[in-house]
Amino acid sequence: MNVLAFYIVKEVLKGSSIALMLLLTLFNLFTFSDELKDLGKGSYGLKEILQYLALTSPRVFYELIPSSALLGSLFVVGAMANNREIVAMRAAGLSIFWIIRSVMVAGIILVFTAVLVGEFIAPEAERAAQLIKTKSKNNEIVMSSKYGLWLREKNKFINVRKMHEKGVLSEIYAYEVNEKGNLVSMNYIEQATFLGNGLWSMDNINQMKVLSQPIRINKKDQMNWETSINPDLLNVVVIKPENMSLYDLYMYISFLKDNNQKTESFELAFWSRLINPFITFVMLMVSIPFVIGIKRGIGTGGRVMIGIVFGMTFNIFDKIAGHVGLVYGYNPMVMAILPSAIVFCFAVYAVSRVR
Repeated sequence: MNVLAFYIVKEVLKGSSIALMLLLTLFNLFTFSDELKDLGKGSYGLKEILQYLALTSPRVFYELIPSSALLGSLFVVGAMANNREIVAMRAAGLSIFWIIRSVMVAGIILVFTAVLVGEFIAPEAERAAQLIKTKSKNNEIVMSSKYGLWLREKNKFINVRKMHEKGVLSEIYAYEVNEKGNLVSMNYIEQATFLGNGLWSMDNINQMKVLSQPIRINKKDQMNWETSINPDLLNVVVIKPENMSLYDLYMYISFLKDNNQKTESFELAFWSRLINPFITFVMLMVSIPFVIGIKRGIGTGGRVMIGIVFGMTFNIFDKIAGHVGLVYGYNPMVMAILPSAIVFCFAVYAVSRVR
């Protein structure tokens, strides 16, 4: 890498890093303000809010890298254009495509960072953040394992094997112990539906009294269950696509397909997550026409404003395309790639016009 290429890479990385830190700080301030509304619920205090912010920061960091690349490139390379450094480079015989190549080298470093954070740090940190928030607000003991979700409520231990949408649980095992730790009773509940105000409706219940002699088993078709456990507490283990790595998404999609369940939303999340780091290259490509094609009189502030407007427009378009695909049943891979492909084609066309 020659001196000029190294200079461009260094400046683009520096500008992108500054933009990333500013955006991350801004997002965390908004999140902090929003979380203050729940301050005091259960044991959810200032310490827990700060822990929640720290653990959600890797996910926000990952999501902001493409926008930061666009802003950093506009800011840094735009300043080079205003200072006629780009003109000097082209006068020295360097083509626009050489400049693009140097900018894309910086993009490779940003993409590597995005993959590292997004796949190996953000998913686990996000789960830990949700666990801290949910446990603090509900004051319950929660443990997620391969055998489902375990909860403790006073002297009862509850194991939930399956969780569904709209507050519906199935395959529930409830164990009750006495003060000496001896098992008193064991209940199996086929399905429970949340009715509100701490009340659940249970269907197909098998009740076993262990300490009685002989052991008695009662079967009931339906009964109510009053408990402090609510669906919000269970959200910590509801699988959310944005909290999963590519490998986890792939495995979960395979599981859903094996059980003949819908996979569209998870497939969209998989493909969106797969191409998200490469959107950085699209954003860097977009910055080139703005830097070279816009007149020299436009200052850095104007270029940054253009970048912010474009970045927001792209994000809105990307989300709309994804939701439209889910509503109308379009191919998730196509709908995930389509927005970036369209923008990239426009950027290539704009660069060719500049040339």
